[in-house]
Amino acid sequence: MSDTASATADPQGGPGHEDERGTVGPRIQSFRRRAGLSQEAAASRAGISTRALRDIERGRARRPRVHTLRSLAGTLGLSDDELAGLLADARTGPPRDTGLPSLLILGPLVLRRGRTPVPVAGPMQRRLLGLLALKHPEPATQQEITDILWPSGPPRSHPSLIHTYVTQTRRLLGPCGPRSARPPTVVRTPTGYRLEASRNRVDLGHFDELLARAERLYDASDLEARYASLTEALRCWRGPVLADADPVLRRHPAAVAADERRVRAALLHADTALLLRRSGEAVPLLADLVNTEPLHEGLHARLILALAGSGEQAAALKVFTHLRDRLDEELGIEPGTEIRAAHLRVLRPRQPVPRRTAHEAPAHREPAHRTESHPTESHLTEIRRTPADGTAPAGPTPPPAQLPLGARSFVGRRPQMRVLDTLVASDPARRPHIAVVVGAPGVGKTALATHWAHARRDHFPDGQLYVDLRGHSRPPALRPGDVLTQFLRALGAPPHALPAHPPGEDEAAALYRTLLAGKRLLIVLDNARDAEQVRPLLPGARGCAVVVTSRSRLAGLVSSEGARRIALDVLDPDEGRRLLGSIAGSCNVAAEEAAARRLVELCGGLPLAIRIAGANLVARNANIAAHCAELAGAGDGILDRLRIEGDRRSAVRSAFELSYRTLPDEARRMFRLLGQLPGPDLTVDAAAALAGTTPADSAALLALIADAHLVRERAGRFGLDVLLRSYARELIGTDEAHTARRRLMLSRAQGPARRDSGQANCPGSHASSAGPRA
Repeated sequence: MSDTASATADPQGGPGHEDERGTVGPRIQSFRRRAGLSQEAAASRAGISTRALRDIERGRARRPRVHTLRSLAGTLGLSDDELAGLLADARTGPPRDTGLPSLLILGPLVLRRGRTPVPVAGPMQRRLLGLLALKHPEPATQQEITDILWPSGPPRSHPSLIHTYVTQTRRLLGPCGPRSARPPTVVRTPTGYRLEASRNRVDLGHFDELLARAERLYDASDLEARYASLTEALRCWRGPVLADADPVLRRHPAAVAADERRVRAALLHADTALLLRRSGEAVPLLADLVNTEPLHEGLHARLILALAGSGEQAAALKVFTHLRDRLDEELGIEPGTEIRAAHLRVLRPRQPVPRRTAHEAPAHREPAHRTESHPTESHLTEIRRTPADGTAPAGPTPPPAQLPLGARSFVGRRPQMRVLDTLVASDPARRPHIAVVVGAPGVGKTALATHWAHARRDHFPDGQLYVDLRGHSRPPALRPGDVLTQFLRALGAPPHALPAHPPGEDEAAALYRTLLAGKRLLIVLDNARDAEQVRPLLPGARGCAVVVTSRSRLAGLVSSEGARRIALDVLDPDEGRRLLGSIAGSCNVAAEEAAARRLVELCGGLPLAIRIAGANLVARNANIAAHCAELAGAGDGILDRLRIEGDRRSAVRSAFELSYRTLPDEARRMFRLLGQLPGPDLTVDAAAALAGTTPADSAALLALIADAHLVRERAGRFGLDVLLRSYARELIGTDEAHTARRRLMLSRAQGPARRDSGQANCPGSHASSAGPRA
């Protein structure tokens, strides 16, 4: 086994490893191997003899002098915490098994005390311990803990139960035997609870430290040290985060982010292995990860290159074929630029880079290429031509064509299409740079954007970039820096030319704008959270066009970037009927025209609901009138019928829920109360009476809900569409609904008296509009 491999096979510094290694010597040896130095080189740089270093590493010198350890720490690039640990060991000698607990969450949850596994049997304790370790070193809020422990809703006594579980967890973390260091524990914070422990007591913290070290070495000349840190970091993983935990904990944003950092580390590890001509060592790790991330094109592209670099061309081509078929079957899209370029490299191999002669520096000592914030033209040429592994170029990078499959059943939206067409207007002076398509959940924003983009793709000869920003999705929203990295790869920038990982947003944006200079390219930014998520992704080139879709109004882009705003509403009855006919058959709709109109009405004209209803008609081979009767008989339970079994995306309730959960608590309460409207709409004063708030507070909350497109605002009046009203009624409790209706009735009864007393702007002033409908 090589020196580097042996070091990474038993990584030092992870949770509990200081209890297992036993002396200062093995720790020094591991740090030296991590730095990629031989004993002779490390001793020479530290100013000590090779024999002295050998004696320290072999345990003959159990208490090295302080100045020797400090010199070695400077040579090996140790952190302050690592040096402090060495000095403490040197003072106390070989440590005893102190029984300090360690938490492993990169895989199934494991708690160890020293070398002994500790059973964590209770499901509540496992959830709490997993959440605290995920959030470490940040605290977990009281609300987070409640949501994780009781996904279906907490009991009334949940505050005292949380205190009980925290007390039990503290006992579980307590050490056995003599204490030589402060044990981990759970401490109270103003907002919740926090796991108080050193970072190397949690394997996720140890992984993050190693990944950060490797990313700091990204531009360094010593690739071996970077590769060793990444190998050690990835060996911390035994599977997905909290692999044996409940789904609610595995889907926690911190768990999703940790899995994403694992992928980031794997990509950097594979890129470094290719640069070191050690592609075969990256194959097992990549092969394991593509099973976890079956549609991740970056991982598949590197697996293809690694297999081809190991002489396994047939296996590499098989990986490409399998991914292409899966993308077509599950998403209806073609492989992207990166995976196609890797495939092309296998089909058209070039001669390998000549081996260096004896007097030249070894390959792994080559200085890494640096990317400036404002690259020169010659550097951009190198970016476009040089592959990631340093071999000869395989030809020009094809223009990106990332648009997803457009909606086959698309109707109406002609006025909105005409507004989008201004992005390709012949007069540059009248051509806007950005268009934002906004509207309620399920109203068809993505369908409009992708349909128009496919119809006008010929106007953008340099390609089309597309990304789902996940602004309103269950996975965490994408960060602009990560999107820029994806776009830079699609534009032909190989890994070694990208800004440091994680990408510096300003540097990546500068390179992105430079690569787009003088091009005519379309960028579709789907499902944006807010303007701040979008701004770094806007190109500087006027020849490029950007289409943004969002459930928010994105007023900031309209005011500061001059975007054209396109607000989508529900379909009118004729358009809704045509959409239903495109799915369930136009002849069937014509045969039951009255029932078809009624079905569109029950769906509130919402395209998502109409598509689901049409798909269910086809699946059940039912007639439209019978399906209408079923939906109408469901009452407020209609959302239970407007879903497709086994497809969470195809559910109206899920679409509404993603927007509802982004609202603050008070705005959520106001939305629930709006479901109790006695009529189709109400004023700000009526909403204040319904919620028991002041008109000013009511106006602010209604503005938040309207910005999320969960309430309709017209001429100062606010109302809910049909399906949103049903959703709001689902959410509200009986007591909350009864209290709201009582407040509204009392407000109506007091209205005339208040007006007589001169209170013109009181909640009773709505009685003439909302009262008669009650």
